[in-house]
Amino acid sequence: MNATTTTLPSSATITGCLVKEYLLRRKTASDDFVDVRVAVVGNVDAGKSTLLGVLTHGELDNGRGLARLRLLRHKHEAESGRTSSVAHDILGFSSVGHVVNKPVHGHLNWSEICEAAAKVITFIDLAGHERYLKTTIFGMTGHAPDYVMFMVGANAGVIGMAKEHLGLALALCVPVFVVVTKIDMCPPNVLQETMNLLFRILKSPGCRKIPALISSTDDVICCATNFTSERMCPIFPVSNVNGTNLDLLKLFLNLLPSRSEPRLNESAHFQIDEIFSVQGVGTVISGTCLSGVIKINDILLLGPDLSGQFNPISIKSIQRKRLSVNYVRGGQTASFALKKLRRNQVRKGMVLLAPELKPKACIEFIAEVLILHHPTTISVGYQAMVHAGPVRQTATILKLNSHERLRTGDKDMVVFRFIKCPEYLYTGLRLIFREGKTKAVGTVKELVPYTASIQQNPRTRLYKRYVTSKSTIQPMNTVLDDTKSSTPKSSEHISTSTTTNTNQPVNELPTAPVSDLLSNTSVNSRQRKHHRSRKDLPNDEH
Repeated sequence: MNATTTTLPSSATITGCLVKEYLLRRKTASDDFVDVRVAVVGNVDAGKSTLLGVLTHGELDNGRGLARLRLLRHKHEAESGRTSSVAHDILGFSSVGHVVNKPVHGHLNWSEICEAAAKVITFIDLAGHERYLKTTIFGMTGHAPDYVMFMVGANAGVIGMAKEHLGLALALCVPVFVVVTKIDMCPPNVLQETMNLLFRILKSPGCRKIPALISSTDDVICCATNFTSERMCPIFPVSNVNGTNLDLLKLFLNLLPSRSEPRLNESAHFQIDEIFSVQGVGTVISGTCLSGVIKINDILLLGPDLSGQFNPISIKSIQRKRLSVNYVRGGQTASFALKKLRRNQVRKGMVLLAPELKPKACIEFIAEVLILHHPTTISVGYQAMVHAGPVRQTATILKLNSHERLRTGDKDMVVFRFIKCPEYLYTGLRLIFREGKTKAVGTVKELVPYTASIQQNPRTRLYKRYVTSKSTIQPMNTVLDDTKSSTPKSSEHISTSTTTNTNQPVNELPTAPVSDLLSNTSVNSRQRKHHRSRKDLPNDEH
């Protein structure tokens, strides 16, 4: 048997029988390891970055944020103590379950950790402030976490963005476990109130979880073996100052299985979530390999670009957790150095695909959407931000299948259209549809292949439809043709169209702005801005 065996603590049954459990971990090559991604979410000041600093560096916090300084990436984050970007850190376990993180002068060497570890937990530290909710949603959808660690401050409870983050994890069908921090500074009655509120939320019809308070090793083993069912929700009360229950949390992380299926027999599919420009190397992309195997010097298709095309590109080198490797397989995260590619030719949301897939971009797609909350109603023409995997772009509702308007709790098949550029989607992909207080979740059901003929600016199309409906204003194409010609008729038309009608209603578009914008007459920028002021636009263009 090509595996290492670890004996777990024994437990006794009701009948008095002694049960022994063993952890079997398959032996892997020196440059290979089991990778489990855990997204860390919760309200601001819940102690997310502090807990990760304590777990990965092995030193307790001083109560004033010393541990979190090792994770924060930017100067303004260290000054405010709040995470504003997506940060990563790793925790390595040996084949027998021992932590292999050995920081040197406060810094971790990722390559040494990965060489010594049989299993690596990749923490995705996300922002808790409401201002950075867009970044948090992208971290949850684009980085494809296996599990979500939901952080709650014992002194504050489930407040602010905590419910938003929990709802996001439930909408994406990602298993959740809870860590309650700051129990050393919280009075017992406040801690009990926080626990009661947490239990009520997890048992509510929207969550339907089975909360389990972890207090012993037996509880950890029981929850870890049943955690993949998505119903079990372990709760760990911990302290980053005195280290209470941190050993139980580490044991639970060591026992967590990987949820990602390798899908090695399928074609290569790699989604991009970050882009770098490295001096001496060139353009470097990082992301998650969803299926297949990608090797050095493989030729893949990169796209879609702004015109919806996929272009062949060669893989120059591959790194996993800053460790150079020869290949990457499905379910693993990696970074690629690409040959002959400029930084402005790649963006977040693009993918690398095998040529045999013959991929096609789409700008319109059909999704089954459930409206979780909306203050009023949603109808055709409504726009909101769509998060689907690494894709993040505003989309317009073109058609509703069985409703004229959608309200909170409604479910319908909806036709969406991206407003900027085509993207690569696939059927079955989960999406988040959000704008302000509007929240909706859905699944992509059907794709409309993209063609260049359907790519139009909806605002220009609306303006053309408006100007052709007015008898006092010529169609847009006629005005454009007249302005290009230098005949006296053209100049006569321009001079007559610049006369404004003082009796014209405010909600109708005057003729003067059209001629000012389209003619070559000398109109200064202040006058042009005045003519195109918001009050002069038609109501349907506001």
